[in-house]
Amino acid sequence: MERKSLQIANMQLSQADPKTLLPNPFNPNVVTPENEEKLSASVDRLSMFKPILVRTLESGRLEILGGHHRNVIAIRKGFESVPILNLGKISDDKAKEIALIDNSRYGADDSQKLSEILSELGSPEELATFMPFSQVDFESIFSSTSIELEDLGIEDDEEPTHIEFPTLPKIQTHQVMRFKVPSEDAARVSEVLERIMKTQGFTEQDSLTNAGDALVWLITNAVETEDGQV
Repeated sequence: MERKSLQIANMQLSQADPKTLLPNPFNPNVVTPENEEKLSASVDRLSMFKPILVRTLESGRLEILGGHHRNVIAIRKGFESVPILNLGKISDDKAKEIALIDNSRYGADDSQKLSEILSELGSPEELATFMPFSQVDFESIFSSTSIELEDLGIEDDEEPTHIEFPTLPKIQTHQVMRFKVPSEDAARVSEVLERIMKTQGFTEQDSLTNAGDALVWLITNAVETEDGQV
């Protein structure tokens, strides 16, 4: 089926009270508490440098298509206005497509260039407080570019030749699992997992891995019932 491209003629950059912006009901993007803290720190450091992407509903209200979590943080910090980019009145289907694309990335980072840029900006410990990278991510980024010429048997004044690195099979150590719990139990589940993470020392990985380790510990140490089931 032929699809016509979306023509947005009335795109407007302006300001709005963040409390008046409506969240869209089809936003699949979820931010962990750890990354929400980093996002908050990035707003403190860099302010709202990226406008909230919105559309105008038939009622005249503005609905967020991109930047929901930044808007929530702006409200929490008491911002009276935030920059918005209004796409005007567009269909639900186009709004969903734009929202999904706004939360996605098409490209991948060049490890060498990324590590050089990060090295110029500060230490991994400092950058991890406001950038969407975990300590594990930083270790991976920097370790992938830490090979010295002498380690490869090349003198500084030699012209390096093409070197074939062996391809090692990627070993999967973790699997992301998604599940839902009743709303009334969500706080209790989070509280239990956080308590286990603290008491058992599951704090060195990213938040998802730490929570998974806590869940595995809970299941492993659960008391069996009389019929042998956990």
